[in-house]
Amino acid sequence: MKISKIYRRKIIPAECIQLKDDIIVAQDETTLITKWDTLNPKTTFTHGSSCYFLAEGFKVSKFYRSDGSLLFWYCDIAEYILAPEENALTMTDLLADVIVHPDGKVKIADLDELADALEQNLITSKQMTACLRSLNHLLSLIYQNKFDALQARLNSLGL
Repeated sequence: MKISKIYRRKIIPAECIQLKDDIIVAQDETTLITKWDTLNPKTTFTHGSSCYFLAEGFKVSKFYRSDGSLLFWYCDIAEYILAPEENALTMTDLLADVIVHPDGKVKIADLDELADALEQNLITSKQMTACLRSLNHLLSLIYQNKFDALQARLNSLGL
């Protein structure tokens, strides 16, 4: 299936938007690679690129400052739903995030929001389980010094 539309669904706050300005650079059965400018102007970063790892349940993004320098790698844990009839992909952000700084420092973020979403029945137990498994898989790759294999997908395209 050739994806031509990407939607990002957030649980907190509840919203679903089409990422109509994102440029699809490459895609195959397991990944989708995009480049983009921020939707809302930020002072710390202005643009980036992302690799959606469809089978692994996460998205790895590079966030760049306005001068083109790398701010950090930002990893969203996600649920993907393909809609072949629309050539569309909907990425639901499952709230847990991992930030990898250029110096190798790793920060896990938004687990409190994930807990809130479960308490408020905004996510299912199936989504929580998938989120925790994908988060564990991503952290295992990072801690085993295998994050470079994920980075390579964007780096090989000069993104």
